[in-house]
Parts: sequence; structure tokens; C-alpha cells
Amino acid sequence: MVGKKSGRAQLREEGLERTDNNLDLTTWPQVNMINQKNYYTEFLKREDQYLAFRAPLEEERARMVREARDKDRALAQGAPPEGAATQTEDGAMDEGSVNFASRDDPSRLIVLHVGSQNLRIGLGSDALPKTLPMVIARRWKASEAEENGGEPSPKRMKVEGAVPADAVPEKWFGEDFADQYAAMSSELRTRMRSNKRRVLPNSKELVSNYNRRTPPDIISEHNDMDRIDWTELPTDPRKAPDFFTGAAALRIAEKSNPRYKLFWPIRNGNLNEKDYANRNQIYHDISKIFDEAFRNQLGITRSRDLANYKCVFIIPDLYERVYVTMMLDILIRDLGVGKVSLQQESLSATFGAGYSIACVVDIGAQNTSICCVDEGLCIEDSRVNLKFGGCDVTETFIKMMLYDHFPYSDMNLKRRYDFVLAEELKQKFCSMDEGSVTVQQQEFYLRASGQDTRKYQFKTYDEPMLSVMGFFKPSIFDHLWKLENRRKVIPRSVDLYDGSPNDPMSQAQIAVIEMAAGKSMSVNGAQDPTNNVHATPQRTQQFNLLGRLNENENTPRSSIAGSPGPEGTNTPNPERDTAMGDGEQPPLIFRDPVLEKIKAADERDRTLPVVSLDQAILESLAQGARGDDRKLRDFFGGIMLIGGGSKTPGLAAFLETRLREQRPYYGKEILVGPPPREFDPQVVSWKGGSVFGRLSPAGNDSWISKAEYDVLGSRLLNNKCMFFW
Repeated sequence: MVGKKSGRAQLREEGLERTDNNLDLTTWPQVNMINQKNYYTEFLKREDQYLAFRAPLEEERARMVREARDKDRALAQGAPPEGAATQTEDGAMDEGSVNFASRDDPSRLIVLHVGSQNLRIGLGSDALPKTLPMVIARRWKASEAEENGGEPSPKRMKVEGAVPADAVPEKWFGEDFADQYAAMSSELRTRMRSNKRRVLPNSKELVSNYNRRTPPDIISEHNDMDRIDWTELPTDPRKAPDFFTGAAALRIAEKSNPRYKLFWPIRNGNLNEKDYANRNQIYHDISKIFDEAFRNQLGITRSRDLANYKCVFIIPDLYERVYVTMMLDILIRDLGVGKVSLQQESLSATFGAGYSIACVVDIGAQNTSICCVDEGLCIEDSRVNLKFGGCDVTETFIKMMLYDHFPYSDMNLKRRYDFVLAEELKQKFCSMDEGSVTVQQQEFYLRASGQDTRKYQFKTYDEPMLSVMGFFKPSIFDHLWKLENRRKVIPRSVDLYDGSPNDPMSQAQIAVIEMAAGKSMSVNGAQDPTNNVHATPQRTQQFNLLGRLNENENTPRSSIAGSPGPEGTNTPNPERDTAMGDGEQPPLIFRDPVLEKIKAADERDRTLPVVSLDQAILESLAQGARGDDRKLRDFFGGIMLIGGGSKTPGLAAFLETRLREQRPYYGKEILVGPPPREFDPQVVSWKGGSVFGRLSPAGNDSWISKAEYDVLGSRLLNNKCMFFW
């Protein structure tokens, strides 16, 4: 009997045994199974794994290697290295022989501060920036003064039965303006009497009668010592340039051949959606203005040279993402600037003034921004942006003067020379000093292209002060056109994943919008001074919607709907049954948070943030202090007025008095003043950007290079901005 064979022997005899020939079954790499109990990965755990952090380190390393090679090459040639300092006979080091090639050259630094009316640009080596109008004039079928049937600005109402029409300027601007103007005049007289100042009862009549009967004096051009050099155009219209920028655009004759129209890409601190039809036009106009400024103001005539320059671009505190990304795209991709860094206005102002803690109030041409800065950081919830500024004061001043029979009754702010004249009159005559409220005789010269110079004499009384008083009574300003075409040309920025609005918003701005909408009165009014220390005022339930929907708020809140009864039973709910009537649908318990955020953003866009300047400052201070009384006192003692509107004489003292009247418990701490060292308030933010740009690049990670931007685009801003993006 044959013995039984094992299974292995049978496989070997039959050729079925598995043998290992050391050949892989596939050429694909084999990944071992992960030990589920204990495994670790370093993916995106270190900063050097991010391109935004790795690229600057690699660039710094390459620079150090390059400098070391240059030093070795100089030593090999027998010459002292450029970076070595020589020693003089007395043993001191000669500073003139120190090479600064390893440091950034300030002459290769561009600082840009864009405003609604002016552009301030300069190099890091400049003491002061160049200022030019942020405007471009393009060839058009009609000038801006000829559009809409030649309707002037400020707009006059037609008065029936008036012969001639100039005889009733008191009715040009409507009853609402006349009533507010009369109320402000009466309030000013009462205030002056309480301050023991002399008030003449017939001052208004004296001003009106003098202005009505004073004709202008004609001065021939050859006798005018300060005549204006207008922008010359070629005789052949076909050879005329397509555009002009800056001051040259404002000096084009109104009846030029061909016609030119002025375009202002920035209005009220935002991209101008009122005068533009699409986004590309705004993009190209801003790019042309920047390019001409680089060529004419900085002397950078070749575009390829901009790759060797760095640029500090100053953005608003409460910015819009579309605005920032568009400016960044223009500078890096369109113009070719090598590196760009973004800096907020208020933080730049503290850099320029040398303050570590301050409440910065920037009164610009068309918007006013307020922000509390503490230790090199803008407090997010304290940011406020009001949509009025110096241009509103100019328009209101002209309206008040026309109301009082201004001798130049044909003034039209849509005309270029009238616009420049109105700005000049505001800067010369407007003041907040009560001592200047007297009947005064003034004069000005009207210079227009192709016309003889006219010298006008007129009298003023309280118009120079009441027009600036609009900062504290903004209802006197004209706000009708400021929301025109809002979000029609440029949509708001939304989140990439859920589509919700992601533009930054602050608690102080939400409170200002609520006050402007008339929905609620802030506790910061003047009811209980002890409550003013707390940062978040208690508001009614009607307004907690905006605060609850704010994306920065992390504390969840319970639903206002009643609790439902137990499932599957008919147990009544007294709270819900009381709230509902017969036949009404029960309130929805589950809501779409994205839809609610969109509705809240739409409501904010429909409301113009315009409140009194002192109320906005108090709201910003309250949100910035966050209940810390010591910090609140520090902010009260460091209120800094900057911007062109802050140069009005007496404005700081008047604002300080208003704040002390509303906060008597902090009367000793409240201090409102201009920047230190007699610095020009208009250029403080620009100077701070220059200081920031000259800091050591080794400890500054905010620079965005062109190579990084080409790879990641605007996603870089999450890692590059020194503020929360």
C-alpha cells in the first residue's frame, strides 16, 4: 500500500507549489498600511510647507549667498570688500564706507495712498509725497457740465412765477434745506449768546443786501499776475490725446475740441459704480492714473523697471475685498511691480505720528474713517466708515452762499474751474471758531478759459461755520446720489464655499448703520454715563438681527420662536399659541444662515452710514475699549484728527467740547489734537506707510511677490496680511 503524501509534496510534484522569484507584480510603488493605532504626519504642519512663508526665506537665503560670494570675490582680487568698514586714524569707524547694498534701498520703495479726490505718491526716500487729483479725462461726446441738459450742481429747483429766476435764491434748494439752515443759524446764535459773544440782529440782511448789489470787476488777462496755464490741445482734433490725468485733466477748457469728460474711479471710498458702466473701465482708468503717476511724478519711465521696486499700498480700515484684490491685481499683473505690501490707514497714521495707542479720525474728501489702534493693531470692532467728508462741506458752503445771494450766482460745481474755485473758497474761509462769526468782506478771482478774469467781492456771516457744522448735523448734506447703482456694476465679495458675504464688518459700523436707519438709539447717547464704559450697548430685539447675523460673532443665541410641543402628541404650547392668531402659519425654527447673511448684507447696503461725527467716535471708542475703563481713558486722551477735512481751524477744539458735553465724567481725559511735530494731517498715513516699508524685511512677512501672486493669486492674502483678511 502506497503511503499517503502530504499536501506540499503533491503540490511540488504537480508543479503547483508557489515559488518566489523576487519579481514584483507591478511597477507601481507599494504603500504599506497605516498603523491605525499610532500614526503621525507632518503635512501642512510647518510654515516652510507653505509657499507664502517658504518663498521669502528662500529669497533671503539667496541674498545672503550672493553677498557672501561678492565678498569673497572682492577679497580674492585684493580689494577690501564693499561691506567692510574702514578705520580712521583716531580709531573710529568710517560710516561713509559702510555698504548698504544688503539693505533695501528706500529709493526703490513706492508708497501709494489712494483717496476719493487725491492720490498721494512718493518714494521711500522722499520727505513728503506728491499730491495729484485722482481723476482721468477721456475723450467723450460731451463734458460733464453739458450732460443731463446742463443741470448745475448744486441742483436748483424751478421757481414758478419768478421773474427773473435769480431773484429768489432762497427757494432754489427747497423748503427742507431752508428750514434746516434757519434752525442751525438760530442754534448758533443761542450758543454764541450763552458764551457772551456779541450777535447783531440784522447780520443776515446786511450780507444779502451787499451780495445782491455788488457787481464784479473785470481784469484783462495781461494784467492778471496769477493767471492759469490751461492744458493745450493740438489744433487738429484727430491728434488730441485719448486721455489726461491729474491736474492737467482739471485744466482742460470746458468748450475744448474734442470734448473731454472727467471720470473719478473712486467715490466715497469705494469703486465708482455711479459713473461707470462696467468693471473693466474702472480697472483700466485706475491703471492709467497709476502708470502716469509713476512716469511723471517718480520718473519711472520704463515699465520693466517696476519689477525692481516695492510698493506699500495703504487701504481703508473697513475695506471691501473686491477693492483690495483689484488694486493688487493692477499693481502686480498690469503694471508689474515687484513686491506689494498692504497696510491699513489708521495703523499707518500711528506709524507716522509715533503713537502706540490712539483713536484715529481721518476726515477725507468724501468719507470719514474712525478706528482705535492699540499696540500696532487696528481693533476690528472699532472700525467706522462714514460717507461724508470735505466735499460735502464744499457743496453745502456754496449752497449757503447762493442762498444768501452770492454775487457769482452761476456757480456750477460740475464745471472744472468752478470746482477748483469752490475748494479754494472752502479752504480760505471755512472755520469752526465762533470768534470769526461776524460780517466780513471777502474777495475772490474767477478765472475761466477764454474769458477775462473777474474779481468778486462778497460778505459772509455764519456760512463758513455752519457748513462745517454739517459734520455734527449731517442731514444738511445732500446724500441722494451716494447709493446710486450700488452693487450694480461690481458685486460684493462672497465666500468660495457657501456663497455668503465675506466683506469685513465691525460692531461699531453695525451700530452706526442702525442709528442711520432710525431703527434704534444707542445707549451711547447721553443717558447713563456709567453704561458708556461697556463696549456693547444693549439694543432692542429688533436690531439684534444684524448683530446676530454678523459672521464675527461666535456666541450662538436661542431662537425667538416658541418651543414646539412633544412629537407625536397634541399637547398645546401656550407660548406659541398666544403668539399666533387663528389660521397663521407657525414660525420657522430652522433657518438658512447663508440666506440670512445675504439679507442682512442687502439691508446694510441700502442704508447710508451717516451719523453725527461725535456719536460715531463714541461708538468706536466703546467698541475699542470693550469694557476696560483704563483703555477707554487712554483712547479718549489720544484722539488724533488727520485728513484734509481736519485742517479746518477750530474743528479740534469744537469736537473736544462736544465730546466733553456728552461725557462729562471723562472731561479731564478727553484730548483731541492734530498729529505731533506740526505734521501735515493730510500726509500722516502716507508717512507711516513709508516708515513701515523701510523696516527690516527679515522680520516682515507681508510682502507679496509677483512669483507668489502668479501661483496663488489673492489666496495669498490669508497668510500675508497683518490684519484679519
